Amino acid sequence: MFSSVWNFVKRHKRKFIFTGAVVGGVYFLGKYAQKKLMELQEREATEYMAQARRQFHFESNQRTCNMTVLSMLPPLKEAIVSQLNSESLTALLKAKPANKLEIWEDLKIISFTRTVVAVYSTCMLVVLLRVQLNVIGGYLYLDNSVGKNGTTPLAPPDVQQQYLSSIQHLLGDGLTELMTVVKRAVQSSLGEVSLKQSLSLLELEQQLSWIRAEVEAGSERSLSWYLLADDENALADQSDGQDVVVCQPTRLQRPEHVLHFVCLPDFATVLNVCLNRGFSRLLDNLAEFFRPPPGDCAAAPDSLSVVNLPLAKIIPIINGQINLICSETPSHFVQDLLLNDQVKEFAANVYETFSASPDLQK
Repeated sequence: MFSSVWNFVKRHKRKFIFTGAVVGGVYFLGKYAQKKLMELQEREATEYMAQARRQFHFESNQRTCNMTVLSMLPPLKEAIVSQLNSESLTALLKAKPANKLEIWEDLKIISFTRTVVAVYSTCMLVVLLRVQLNVIGGYLYLDNSVGKNGTTPLAPPDVQQQYLSSIQHLLGDGLTELMTVVKRAVQSSLGEVSLKQSLSLLELEQQLSWIRAEVEAGSERSLSWYLLADDENALADQSDGQDVVVCQPTRLQRPEHVLHFVCLPDFATVLNVCLNRGFSRLLDNLAEFFRPPPGDCAAAPDSLSVVNLPLAKIIPIINGQINLICSETPSHFVQDLLLNDQVKEFAANVYETFSASPDLQK
């Protein structure tokens, strides 16, 4: 019996060898595939955890951005009010001076100027801080990530402080220059409008549109000029009309990073979106004062276009809008800017650029 089995094996030797090779190959191939699958799963899990950690850090950074904007609004308001002080003019009017009409004319220009400046500067503050804090946030993510321990930090605290200090230009010289341009535009648009002339909300919207057009299109300087100090503007002039390449330097730098983003078309687009939304919200606030009295059945469906107020009555309404625009509590005006989808997308792009590992960019 043993010999018959042996003869059977000898006759089918090649088949047994082939079968053994196939079975062995399948076994080792299965082991190899299992190993590769485990490696792939581990890599995917690591990447998922890294992405989740990065997303959490980004969202936390956006909350920091929002809180920083709110904390900067009171000093912004103080800077505007100190230079465009309508309260002193109001106090003079209460004393019934002989030059009452002249003071009213000054109050008209000051009130519109400071409200328009408040809209512009708040929008600039929101977008500029989004850039600054997401650049820093991206570097801090890398500094805190695995593998950065023991190396020179990309964003040391002293450099962070120096980098963020550039916002002071917007609250100082930049704001003063902006006031000059806006005041000239307000004077051009409303200077000849009588205090007794009645305006509808639509006519008031047209006046604001004319002011915006002169500020944005009538000036030789772009709006980014008010965000940059003189040395930074010199760099901006050199890059004017040239392609601006945004890359990730080895460490946090200033003013180069601000310049990179302020000169990008995306920055101008997002700022313009904020300005459109800001002036739209301003008109929404003003619309509350142009509604017909309750129970007025004669009012047309589009009553906001037919209700008129004398300019003298509109002035105190306009004058008080700065308290809503530059409010340290989350007003509708500020929320509209902070929660804008294009602002969020722009912030994500900035963070993505500076939180990516330099090794991945080589």
